[in-house]
Amino acid sequence: MTLRMIIGAVVGGALGFAAYKFIGCASGACPLTSNPWVSTLLGLALGAMFASSPSRTDQITTSKEDRKSK
Repeated sequence: MTLRMIIGAVVGGALGFAAYKFIGCASGACPLTSNPWVSTLLGLALGAMFASSPSRTDQITTSKEDRKSK
């Protein structure tokens, strides 16, 4: 689970930086894409949260185990 969250954070950070680099905002009016630090940290946080959320297969396995124990 920890490795999965770290990988998600790295991928999210890379995508956040890519959003700054390729989409960006030259005027500085866009707070999320005009600063590379903000876009990278936001992508990092979102990637970590997305990767740490339980997957559908985890939920199915848990519900089957719950039914067996009853």
